[in-house]
Amino acid sequence: MGADSRVEHAGRGRGARAVVLAACGGLLVTGCATMPDSGDVQPVRGADTGDSQVRVYAVAPRENADPDEIVDGFLEAMTSDDPGFATARKYLTKKAAQSWKPEENITVLTTAPDREQADRNADPENQGRAFPLSGRKIATVDARHAYQPNSPTEYLQSIHVVQQPSANGKGKEWRIDGLPPGLVLGEADFLRNYRSVNKYYFASGEDRVVADPVYIRQRQDPVTRMDPVTQTVKALLEGPTNWLKPAVDSQFPSGTELKAGVTTLATDDQSTLRVPLNHKADRAGGEACRRMAAQLLFTLGDLTSVRVEQVELLGSGGQSLCRLGKGQAFEFAAVRNTDREEHPYFVDEHDKLMMLLVGDKQADAPVEVPGLFGKGTVPLRSVAVDRGETRAAGVGRSGRELFVSSITTEQDPLPAVVTSKAARPADRLSAPSWDGRGDLWVADRDPAAPQLWMVPGGTGHPVKVRTPWLGDDARIESLRVSADGVRIALVVTRGEHTTLQIGRIQRQTTGEEPAVSVLDLQPAAPRMESVTAVSWAGPSRLVVVGKEAGGVQQIRYLQTDGSTSATSVLPGLNGVTSVAAPHKDTAPVVADSGDDGIVRLAPGTNWRPVVKKGFSPVYPG
Repeated sequence: MGADSRVEHAGRGRGARAVVLAACGGLLVTGCATMPDSGDVQPVRGADTGDSQVRVYAVAPRENADPDEIVDGFLEAMTSDDPGFATARKYLTKKAAQSWKPEENITVLTTAPDREQADRNADPENQGRAFPLSGRKIATVDARHAYQPNSPTEYLQSIHVVQQPSANGKGKEWRIDGLPPGLVLGEADFLRNYRSVNKYYFASGEDRVVADPVYIRQRQDPVTRMDPVTQTVKALLEGPTNWLKPAVDSQFPSGTELKAGVTTLATDDQSTLRVPLNHKADRAGGEACRRMAAQLLFTLGDLTSVRVEQVELLGSGGQSLCRLGKGQAFEFAAVRNTDREEHPYFVDEHDKLMMLLVGDKQADAPVEVPGLFGKGTVPLRSVAVDRGETRAAGVGRSGRELFVSSITTEQDPLPAVVTSKAARPADRLSAPSWDGRGDLWVADRDPAAPQLWMVPGGTGHPVKVRTPWLGDDARIESLRVSADGVRIALVVTRGEHTTLQIGRIQRQTTGEEPAVSVLDLQPAAPRMESVTAVSWAGPSRLVVVGKEAGGVQQIRYLQTDGSTSATSVLPGLNGVTSVAAPHKDTAPVVADSGDDGIVRLAPGTNWRPVVKKGFSPVYPG
């Protein structure tokens, strides 16, 4: 085996680094790649793609390197997997090398930072030189590994270099004594080095886990020397990200960490992962330990590099605290009917609720559902089916009233659970959504009294949801609640822009009526200028329909933290007004494409028409 070497020439004297491409798939990290043993090392620029199989090897500064080479070499060394960033630190003064903490935060730019020429006139005594750095900042990653996106904004920083005595004491050498905090990476280098994983915590006071996406290193972490499995476990033990923390609980006792010195975790031949913990976990037992193990099982389930069927927690002395298998952890899942085949629903041309039987080779077949909605007794404008697929909530044709009806048995008409007083149909009720608790959500878009409502159990007394951000300048166009009931995806219009926001749902029981709030909205599609529709597509993934500034409509997968990748764009489709995605990838994405009616996208195929006339496609939720 071997590997091809690739070199590219960089502009403006960027520093040198060696780039090795995998020639044997995923085996690169296990030693398939080799460094070229002859030929010159040529300057290269940041990686052009987010290919995780590209390895970058940092190159130490050459003797008598000029200031430009020092700055460029350091910028390139930041993109490598060099243990401890030891080579990158060789470009720094001793003091700067000791104080630089690359693990504290990451600044993500659209491309590798642009380094401008130093202004020599800015330092008349020639004590040093400052090199401006610029770019378009799109996100930061904090010390808790949380990705925090923003609309592209101008990034301006600088790197300062000075002369210091050389190692042999016979002259002077240029080194960096002032630099931006943490790492500064172009998006391609960031995606090559880091990957998204979901940590799992319990919704406060409930037996339902919530996904908390974070970013870890694709391979061994340069600072901790931990492999991806150990990094993931460590991130889970550190606790939830700051945004999610107010709404979830971790079952691990405060201060619980991996046993000192653990950098590698591997399963045995029975796919059991044994996780040694410190003394803080020694007293955990019984139900608390089971829930701790469940958090680990759900978290490790997102790692494709390891198959974990069972987790055993070990105390500080190596004693077994408890063990739990995947089947036992299932009781804590947010979606608990995953063995059931997923079928979408839609409203047909006669305003009746239909279920769509979709097959890979068979003809797609609409089936009328039982009850008022299936018979057309209540003509529908939009619909949502509960996650147990026993009831549906439908907004009537006028958009004024929200009804709930069984879709498994016949029943008499019921009074509306929520009513809007808005004059125009477009200003009345949004499409509804169910959470995994069985509560029903809908927005009243009345300009005179905009309101988000939660109906406990789908039939209880409607609760006004506290939304301090909702006012004259904000209007909820549509919403989708996560299965865990802790997060809500909102399409919100402010002025001329319609954006996608993720809000955190917090519940308190004070007296007889629950108090519910949606707080701390964060952008989930910051690069999209206009968002048309959204659907959940798993624990922390969304399917979003929208446009970037100056672009055409596109459909793509996004993480709830706003991160994305070049492979997330779905095949193009015109005129999409709504979209529905399954919880698992085995079922198709379904959309309303205007003139083409209801269409579906099965894994590995293109869009295919299934019903000529219909609208409001939904999966349960």
